[in-house]
Parts: sequence; structure tokens; C-alpha cells
Amino acid sequence: MLEVDDIHTYYGESYALQGVSLKVESNQVVALLGRNGMGKTTTIRSIIGFQPPRRGRILFNGEETTHLRPFTIAKRGIGLVPQGRRIFPSLSVQENLTVSSRERRKSNPWTLDRVYGLFPILKERAKNTGTTLSGGEQQMLAIARALMTNADLLLMDEPSEGLAPLIVREIGDLILTLKQEGLSMLLVEQNVAMATRIADYVYVISNGHIVFEGDVSTFNADATVQEQFIGVQVAGSSVGSTGSNSGTEQQTPSGEQSERS
Repeated sequence: MLEVDDIHTYYGESYALQGVSLKVESNQVVALLGRNGMGKTTTIRSIIGFQPPRRGRILFNGEETTHLRPFTIAKRGIGLVPQGRRIFPSLSVQENLTVSSRERRKSNPWTLDRVYGLFPILKERAKNTGTTLSGGEQQMLAIARALMTNADLLLMDEPSEGLAPLIVREIGDLILTLKQEGLSMLLVEQNVAMATRIADYVYVISNGHIVFEGDVSTFNADATVQEQFIGVQVAGSSVGSTGSNSGTEQQTPSGEQSERS
């Protein structure tokens, strides 16, 4: 479905992605993990067209999209749940959803009623503006808005960011429901527990390079990768870690600076 082939992306002269390759198959959830500032969000921005690579190719459903405009890529069937939610704060919940609605030939398209069935709290808040929603409700709205585009592939950039552990669990359950319905997703996350609960396959990025790829069981068994490149302390491991593991679901590295967005 999605093939990212040896892309090299820059911000001015800053060399952000240095030969990144990854794939997302149909009906698959792929997690892209790594510390802040390592290239996760830049990978998303390259795929959606916000920051096109200078070299390499991006293919979606067999057609090259590398240098297409973002709105054209979106029309091809790629949806985005951006980092920081980026809802329209002055619009109501329902307006946020309807402004994003796109009709595509799908057997079971996402409609307002179907979205409200998955996110009943959004139906309750339908007339509320974005500024009155909690962080968790805003994240639900960002996901629901992307679903209304009826995309074949969703790019999710840090959906658990800034949320309380109970809300993270709820968001994770919602994403798992979407997976069970056959939606393909590329999930960028720092919450390792949440990502590996949902994903079928894992890539780890560090300093603009993919340093690991494998299925979830292989990733979970590799303490060195988890500790060296993500900062998660694995129980019983003697490998030094620069991060910490509190024992809660949010096993994320600390002390890192935010990536470009």
C-alpha cells in the first residue's frame, strides 16, 4: 500500500532523514518509534507532502506521490492525524467533522452517524467549539476528522501526546477498534506500550536512520534496541539506559527536545 524508498529530507541545510525506507501493507498497522527529534514527524511530513524529500521515492497504491501537493496526496486516500491535534478551535465539533468530509467509493464509508457511534462523546459535544474540549476529546476529534476523509491509510502522529494514562488507554482502544475494522495505519508514537499493543510491525528511527525493523515480538525481545534507541528500561536487562520506565503504560523517554512539526 505505502512504500517509502530511501528518502532524504532536509530543512534548509539540516539533513533530517538520511535514507529512510519503510512499508505499510493493506490492513496493517505499522509503528514508527524513536526518541524526540530523531525524524518521526519529518517522516510523516514527507509522506503527506508538507516537507517533500530531495531524494528517494514514496509510492502509494503503486503510484508515486513523492512531489505531489498535500491536498492531492490526501485525495489519493491518505489521511492525517497531526501532532498537536490541530483541530479548528473556533468551529464546533460537528463543523470540524463536516468540513473534512470526503466521499470516496468505499463499501462502508465513514459518515457523521458512524463517527458518532465510535465517539459518542463527540455527539454529546457536537455544538461545542474546539476550545471547550478536553485534551482527550480534542484527540478524539482529530482522529474522527481524519476518518471523515474516508482515507485508505491513516498517518497518526503522537496520538497519546500530553494525555493522562487513562485517556491514553481509551485512545489506544479506539485505534485498536479501527485496526480490527481493517484500516491501515502508520502510527508514530513514543508510548511504547500503547504502540506495541496495536501494531503488527515496528520500525525504530534514530538520527534520521532506520535502526531496527521487525514484528512486535522481535522488537519486544530486543532489550538493546529498546534501551539504546528509545530509552525504555527493560526489566532484568543489564544494558544501560538513558530513559526510565515507571511501570505504567506511558513508557516514554524523558529529557528530549521536541521534534520539528
